[in-house]
This record gives sequence, C-alpha cells and structure tokens, in this order.
Amino acid sequence: MLLSWFENVFQSISSTPLSTSLPPGEKHKTSIMAEAVANVARRVNATVEEEKDTLDLSNCKLISFPDGVFRVLHCVAEKIHMVTLADNEIKGLTGKFFKTFTQLRELDLHNNAIMRLPDVVAELEHLTSINLANNKLSVFPERLTDIQSLERINLEGNAITDIPVEKLQAMPVLKCLNLKSNPLDNNLLTAIQQFPQTFEIQTTTDN
Repeated sequence: MLLSWFENVFQSISSTPLSTSLPPGEKHKTSIMAEAVANVARRVNATVEEEKDTLDLSNCKLISFPDGVFRVLHCVAEKIHMVTLADNEIKGLTGKFFKTFTQLRELDLHNNAIMRLPDVVAELEHLTSINLANNKLSVFPERLTDIQSLERINLEGNAITDIPVEKLQAMPVLKCLNLKSNPLDNNLLTAIQQFPQTFEIQTTTDN
C-alpha cells in the first residue's frame, strides 16, 4: 500500500512510471522528482499526525492533485480549512477535490496553469477567500458567484476580458475582487467605474 501511495504521487509529478528504466542522463531528474514525492508525503503526514487544519502542498512540482492524498486524508478532510497548492504546474482540479474538502475557508491556487474550475466549486459553502492569480483563466469562473460566504477573489494575471457584474453585485459579503493584469474590455472598465460598488474592484487602471 505504501508503494502504491508513492507511485501515485510520483505520477502526479511526472508521467514516467517508477518502474521505467531511465538512461543515466535522466537519473538526476528522477532524483529531483523523488525528493518532490517525499516532500509531499512528509507534508501530508504532518497534516494527519498533527491534526492541522491546513494542507500546504505549495511548490511541490505537482501537475495534478495526487489521488493517493484523498485516501490518506479521508478521515481528516473535514477538519481542513485551508489548502495551499500555489507555485505548482496544476492544470485543473477535479470535482473530487471540492467534494472532499467541503469545509474549506481559504484556497490558494496562485501560480499554476488552471484554465477552468469545475461547477462543483459552488458547493464550498464556507469558503471566504480564493486566490487564482497567475493562472490561465480566460473566462471568469462564474460559479464562484454562487458561494454566499465568499469575501475575496483574486484573479490577477489571467486572461479574463469580461465579468458577470450583476451576479457579483448580488454576492452578499464580497469585499474585494482583484482583476489586475487582465485584458479587460474597455467598455467593461467604463461600466465598472459607473455602477454602484458594494465591494472593491482592483484593476490595472487603479491609481
């Protein structure tokens, strides 16, 4: 079971199976990946043993969320209130992630390669902050507007051109929306300046 766990994490970092024979030139690369696997294992183990309410897998060279982590954290997932997956190479998260960590208050996904969020993200009914800065989003993740507890949305450094203004205005506790370094439509920028704001919108045109 332990070997299966390590293989699963390894494949979340690399597409190369552990059993594959590698030429000498690839051994250093494999060693680095093995260190990354061990790093993930140590952090997950610490979360379980120390009963932490935070899971920090930032800067772990992940290209996806390891399925084996779900199994290890199954019994404590509801106690985890913050997950940090920043500074990886993650392209997307499955619905299983959001159905597992249902009690999240904060989710940090900045500096990845995420292109979209699954609709099930709307079920994070306790989430207050989400950081999606510096990803590859071209469309505003509209299901975020269904999260009634959400106070802060950071979308800086993406490729978003439009936002659902009316839905954002209807969010009851939203305090800040960061849209800096996005190619926002000029008409949208004008409209943002004119409509009554119940929350702060940060754009690259701000003083």
